[in-house]
Amino acid sequence: MFKKILIPTDGSKLAAQSANKGVCFARSIGAEVVALHVTQPFAATVGFDGMAAAYAITDEDYDRTAAEQAQKYLKAVLDRADTAGVKASGKVVSNFNVADGLVQAAQDEGCDLIFIGSHGRSGLSRLLLGSVTVKVLGLARMSTLVYRVKESD
Repeated sequence: MFKKILIPTDGSKLAAQSANKGVCFARSIGAEVVALHVTQPFAATVGFDGMAAAYAITDEDYDRTAAEQAQKYLKAVLDRADTAGVKASGKVVSNFNVADGLVQAAQDEGCDLIFIGSHGRSGLSRLLLGSVTVKVLGLARMSTLVYRVKESD
């Protein structure tokens, strides 16, 4: 079946819920886990119109803060995997497009499954908020399991 599962996280409660289910799934089938956080380059977060000067933040400050956050997010997934007795590693990548970064990391790591959460939004909220999960489904060349997260949990 599946031997290596990519589990992305953005540090949110809903991503944590999905990651916990992904680790449980990995344990149940004897797979290992690659926890992933995709950061976006500094330019992607503030735009290309010089807004960074208005915020008095440098790209070095941004990179340092993003790396610290990424490690915190990954630690939560890796700790959960350790508790469950699941072999796990963490990876941080940077990409302007989160879905592209996620799929490329899955390929680079030799993952045969992406286990990703979705809010299950539809209509206008989906259109306005976009969906990394939907983009991943369109890009991935490996199996992708979409876990419907529950906002009340």
